[in-house]
Amino acid sequence: MYGKIRNTVALGWIFLALAVGAQEGEPPAATEEKAKAATLVVEEFVIDPAAPAVDTLCKLRVKVRNSGTATATSLGFRVAVGGKNLKVYERQLFMDALPPGKSTEVQLFNFWTTESLRPAPKDGKLKVVVELREAQEVEITTDDEGTEVWNLGDAIPGLPSSVEKVFDLGASK
Repeated sequence: MYGKIRNTVALGWIFLALAVGAQEGEPPAATEEKAKAATLVVEEFVIDPAAPAVDTLCKLRVKVRNSGTATATSLGFRVAVGGKNLKVYERQLFMDALPPGKSTEVQLFNFWTTESLRPAPKDGKLKVVVELREAQEVEITTDDEGTEVWNLGDAIPGLPSSVEKVFDLGASK
């Protein structure tokens, strides 16, 4: 019996390796087609204040366009400030409902332009990247008692989608 299990596991690893190899070898045209087919796209993000300085607390909002036919939720983001991923986003999902055919603004977490482990860039240019890395379809209904019920569906294809901006930390001094 041990031999059968070992052979089954070995076959599983072979199929996984073949599948990964096939994805890595996709031509650029296939990658472009996936981007065109994406139903959720990060349109922009806004920080407040618009011209931050060193040691500034920034409020972060992101605008996401849902061009699909289903409402989306369970939004997983990656936010990088000055080349460092903010750890708070690693295991956080935002349960905002993004209706189809609309752009929706999602409030994300505030961040500091600089911290003890992330000093100000020497050139004064702070790069911020906001990436929507995952999302799920959701069907929202109301039961007989008037309670809203969310039924999660499939993962939204075509992600990740990201936008990056560079802020001049010296411009507001």
